[in-house]
Amino acid sequence: MNYDRILIRYGEISTKGRNRNKFIDKLRKSVRIALTNFPNIKIEASRDRMYVVLNGENSQAVIEKLKPIFGIQSFSPAIKVAKEIETLKIKSLELVKSQYSEGNTFKVTAKRSDKTFELTTDEINHLIGGHLLQNIPGLKVNVKNPDINLRIEVRKEAIYLSSETIPGAGGLPAGSGGKAMLMLSGGIDSPVAGYLSMRRGLDIEAVHFFSPPFTSERAKEKVMDLSKRLAEIAGGSITLHIVPFTKVQQVIREQVPENYTMTSTRRMMLRITDEIRRKQEGLAIITGENLGQVASQTLESMYAINEVTNTPILRPLISMDKNDIIKMADMINTLEISNRPYEDCCTIFVPASPKTKPKREKVIQYESYFNFEPLIQEAVEKVETITIKPGREQRREFEELF
Repeated sequence: MNYDRILIRYGEISTKGRNRNKFIDKLRKSVRIALTNFPNIKIEASRDRMYVVLNGENSQAVIEKLKPIFGIQSFSPAIKVAKEIETLKIKSLELVKSQYSEGNTFKVTAKRSDKTFELTTDEINHLIGGHLLQNIPGLKVNVKNPDINLRIEVRKEAIYLSSETIPGAGGLPAGSGGKAMLMLSGGIDSPVAGYLSMRRGLDIEAVHFFSPPFTSERAKEKVMDLSKRLAEIAGGSITLHIVPFTKVQQVIREQVPENYTMTSTRRMMLRITDEIRRKQEGLAIITGENLGQVASQTLESMYAINEVTNTPILRPLISMDKNDIIKMADMINTLEISNRPYEDCCTIFVPASPKTKPKREKVIQYESYFNFEPLIQEAVEKVETITIKPGREQRREFEELF
């Protein structure tokens, strides 16, 4: 079937009030970027719907590009039909015939938002249903679970026909929620946290802590590949900040009792990330923490670690089951990358018995024996920034970030 447009349904955007147009504009931008390689398309957006007018472009190729775009609840390849009964009958028959296989069942689902149209919803259902039964031998009605559901939407400007509803990525459009910094390790959890944050409309910049020679270049490449995958999902570039963390970790090992080194390490990471966030004008920090999963992710640990900042800490995975996180990592194609056997700085200096219920006052006391501020500022100043673009060469920017 030669479809002439794709109808996009907004989903959650439809619940927005006065600022709905802001979300629609963000979604339109995302769709436009995703369809850059289709020069003939035209995007028409209204308060209730968005249409991609194909103008001869390949509908299946466009559909594949629309599937991962956040902010789309569902979409359907469609045909625009003049508001004439005979034309509606002809085009409905053509569409169902193109979908029909022997033994298929069908139903007609009409929706009439234009109440001036000459037929009611029930009259449309009966008229078109009868026409299809008369002209397609073997076709049967099944109103509960049909193989083909012909949707007829009568709107003020035209009638739209579709027979397939394709699920979208859901969530909110990219960039509609502000910017946040993702603490990206090489593990399974943090890329999933980044995905879920982007699904809520956040622009993310990733921060990774690198401790050579204890962590290898292969570990760094793994994080770059994870960032590239997130950039592909986002449909644009992602900025990756790689923080030299060796000196900070070595001092922690020397100055802090072993069972508190994990707590102090996480506090220093958070302080550095918050400094980068401030300079990059982000509004929050995202982590892949999952309550009770490891020693640093107990509620007592989070309480002790969070003390170093007033910045909102977003934890999308906080109550998820680990198996569900793994399934989601597999779904977004980050699991295989995360499972590469290259250690990050969070795993190389893990103490034999890390404190699961650290006391905030104790870790503050241990850290007071050494002035960490110069080391933190040095790490921030020596950050390596990489712009990750999907399917392209990475562009390294060795520059003063701020």
